[in-house]
Order: sequence, then structure tokens, then C-alpha cells
Amino acid sequence: MLERINAIIWGPWTLIFLFGTHVFLTFRLGIIQKYLGLAIKLSVSRDKEGEGDVSHFGSLMTALAATIGTGNIVGVSTAIAAGGPGAVLWMWLSGVFGMATKYSEALLSVKFREKTADGTMMGGPMLVLEKGMNMKWLGILFAVFTAVSAFGIGNMVQSNSVSSLMYETFQIPTWISGVLMTLLTGFVILGGIKSIARACEALVPFMAVTYMAGCILLLILKADSLPETMTLIIQSAFTGQAAVGGFLGAGMKEAMRFGVARGLFSNESGMGSAAIVAAAAQTKEPVRQALVSSTGTFWDTVVMCAVMGVVVVNSGEWTQGLNGAALTKEVFSEFPGIGPALLTFGLLTFVISTILGWSYYGERAIEYLAGKRAIKPYRVLWVIAVFIGSISSLPVVWALADITNALMALPNLISLLVLSGLVAKETKEYFSRPENIRNA
Repeated sequence: MLERINAIIWGPWTLIFLFGTHVFLTFRLGIIQKYLGLAIKLSVSRDKEGEGDVSHFGSLMTALAATIGTGNIVGVSTAIAAGGPGAVLWMWLSGVFGMATKYSEALLSVKFREKTADGTMMGGPMLVLEKGMNMKWLGILFAVFTAVSAFGIGNMVQSNSVSSLMYETFQIPTWISGVLMTLLTGFVILGGIKSIARACEALVPFMAVTYMAGCILLLILKADSLPETMTLIIQSAFTGQAAVGGFLGAGMKEAMRFGVARGLFSNESGMGSAAIVAAAAQTKEPVRQALVSSTGTFWDTVVMCAVMGVVVVNSGEWTQGLNGAALTKEVFSEFPGIGPALLTFGLLTFVISTILGWSYYGERAIEYLAGKRAIKPYRVLWVIAVFIGSISSLPVVWALADITNALMALPNLISLLVLSGLVAKETKEYFSRPENIRNA
């Protein structure tokens, strides 16, 4: 039943709406991706000008912690298993164009953020919809979808992937992995956004560099087949892929559907989730934080997902009928000796950081709906869900995540299109200043 609902929600109209918004905003903003170099420079500076709870860097690391997760490891494998090699190109394109969407939603969230009674910053698409469009009912819907979606994309999918891999690799029962992740999650989220940001600042750069090094080594080991792999990915994106070995074959529609859907799952451009933590950044310039936020999509999908996708296709294991963690494990088994251990370490750190980042998104959504009093009960449910996800069925968890992702994205995409003129105006005004032009 969930798969049928998923197929309807992720039908052609959703893909066109999402990808079309990416492309529209790219050109509406004069190809904002051209400022990538400046955005990266800003992201590593610890500018504390303006109000906010965490630095530019802390905000970006928390957002990256939430986005760099199973989407980069298991999600890429799932997309290729279901949509064929062509899904890699569609995933990559969703990242390239999605940078403009991530930029836009962050800019609006900083512009319309507000200070709560305890002095912390509250922002995100729910406030953009309420204050920017005078449509509080749509903001409430977004907050509801976010609070629910967080349990899928940011919690149960993550813990499920780790427990499955630990069982596949080391025969550790899923419930044991679940208990350990549950305890660790509960320990960190009690400290709130500052505690989460500190943990992510320490964890994210190290885990990303380590994992990417492993992927690059795998490509070096099989460098002779890389040209053929790249050709296959590009051709399959537009023509589909006939059956090969244990692979059932996929058409262009499947390649696009799973590539774009997993691209959204991975980089969250269009979902509005990362904009929630962008609103907590210490900045007085919405454009500055928006540029920083856009780099999250670049690192997550344009770089990491693309490299992982090429690794999976280049391995040839995707033709054997494997899926999810099992497929990823086989790919890394080609790395003599330490492959499975590197994969386990990478996935474990990615998952923990994602669970921490998404706990903040869910808390902000529930606070918008019910006030501060709802945060503690939500945290309790959040910690329990980590364990439930660890022992649940993979297809059920992934289907739920995809459905809630789409429902969360729809109201956010509406606000981005309606307020695109405001985003363009703010961007033009910022880059009209001589000092900002020099920096760019």
C-alpha cells in the first residue's frame, strides 16, 4: 500500500514541480551557482555579526550533518538498484540546480525569522509562509509534515541502515545496535542546538573526508573501467537500461524518478529543512547565510553522491539483484581488508550526525505548533523512534520517508516560487554593493 501511495506522490507532476523549481530559480537568480567560490569562503569563516544562536560554520555543519547520511551511502545504492545507472546523473543534476533552491529557502528563512521568548532564533518555511505570504495555515501544514517527516528521513531510515549493515557485516543483532544508538542520541540532544552544533562541527568534516578517501581509492582500484561507466551513466539517464545479469532493467522514467527522489532525500533542496537551522545562524545579511547554505547541496550531492554513484556503477554489483545496505557492502568488499570496516564507520558517523541534525528540525516544527512545552515529549518520542527504526523493515521505512519528504516539500516549493521576486531583489541589492562585488 505504501509503495502504491509513494508511486502516486512521486509521479511525473511532483518531479516536474521539484526539478522545475530548481531550474526556474537558477535562472531567476542569474545562476547563483557562479558564486560557489565565495560561498565556500564564507562557510569556513566564523562571522559572528548579527543575532543568532550558532556561527555560519556551525549552522552549515548542522545542516550537513542532517543531509550527509544514508542518502549518500545506502540511498545512492537504492536509487541505482531501482532506477539503473542513469539515476546517478539525475541525482547529480538535482544537486547542481538544487543549489539555487537551497539558497532561496535559506535567504527567506533568515529574513522572516523571529526571536522566541527565551532569546533563541526561530525560523524556517513555516514562518516564511506565515509572515511572507500571510498563509499561516500552510505554515502549520509544513510544520506538521516536518515534525512527522523527521521521524522518517532523519531518524528511522538512518538507524535502520546502520543496524542492517551491522548485522550484514558483523552479525550483531539489530536490537543491540538500536539500543546503542538510542542511548547516544538521547545523551546529545538534551543539550539543544548548541550541543548539537558542537558535536557536528567536530564530526562532519572528519567523517566526510575519511569516507570520500575510501571512495576515491575504490575508483583508483578499478580506474580502467571508468570511461565505460561514465558513458553508461549518461546514456542510461535518457534511454533507460536494459536487463543485465540479476538487474531487472529500468526506463528513463525510473531513472529520473529515483534519481530526483533520492537527490531530494540526500540534499533536501526544496524540502526547507536546512533553512530551519540557517535561521539560527549569527548573521545580519540573509544573502551571506543563503550562500553558505547552498554549499551544503554542493558538498552533499554534487560531490559526495556523485562519487558514490560512480563507485557503485563502476563495481558492477548493481546487476546482481542486491539493494540498500547489502549492495553497498558488496561494493566496499572490493576494498581488500578494511572496506567493510570503513563503510561501517562511515555509515555510523553519518547516521548519528543526521539523527542529531534532524532532531533540531523536528523540535523547531513542534515548537511552532505547540510551544516550548511540546519539546521534551517530542525528544522522548524521537529517542524511542531510533530504536523502532533499527528493528523495522527496510522497504516500509524507505517508503514512509519518501512520502513524507514529498508532502513536506510541496508547501515550501509554493513559497519559493511566489516569493522568488523578493529573493532576486535581495540578491541583486547585496551584489550591487562594491565591497561584495570585490569579494565575489
